[in-house]
Amino acid sequence: MARSQQPLEGKRIAILATDGVEEIEYTQPRITAEQAGAEVYLISLAAGEIQAMNQDINPGNRLAVDRTVDQAQPSDYDALVLPGGTVNPDRLRANSTAMAFVRAFFDQDKPVAAICHGPWSLVETGMVDGRTVTSYPSLRTDINNAGGLWVDREVQVDDGLLTSRRPADLPAFCDKLVEQFAQGHPVGQLNLA
Repeated sequence: MARSQQPLEGKRIAILATDGVEEIEYTQPRITAEQAGAEVYLISLAAGEIQAMNQDINPGNRLAVDRTVDQAQPSDYDALVLPGGTVNPDRLRANSTAMAFVRAFFDQDKPVAAICHGPWSLVETGMVDGRTVTSYPSLRTDINNAGGLWVDREVQVDDGLLTSRRPADLPAFCDKLVEQFAQGHPVGQLNLA
């Protein structure tokens, strides 16, 4: 991209993930954000590498962790991405430090994007209450029980929160991610897709 076509230049984006992350749900948003000029950091539960998966059961690549969640400060980042994979968000939501990290983005009115099973972290932090959210269909009951309205849409934006259902939605998710993060739509400002 030419300099004038880098809408995320100067933005620092955190991707929170751990072992079991769906590889393409990590790599495609990362590549898209970097091509749009952002600096992107993998934040995880432990230092070293995490094991990515393909379709939840096939081992993918190992991914280098940039910072552990207990070392990372949400104030150092402009936006947050929560990729899925079934195991990844289930492990994250059991970690109170990781959930405090997620909640801080909402508290600091920064945009958040979650795809597939990624919204489990939003459920755990109470951040779906009163919001319209999409996700992998199996999270529908969890989202509704947490006070959210689950919808079956390729992309949903509500109060600076961007969500999508599955890897097939990644092209639309990534396009909207760049748009939302470039505009800096903070959580709390309604911007419907």
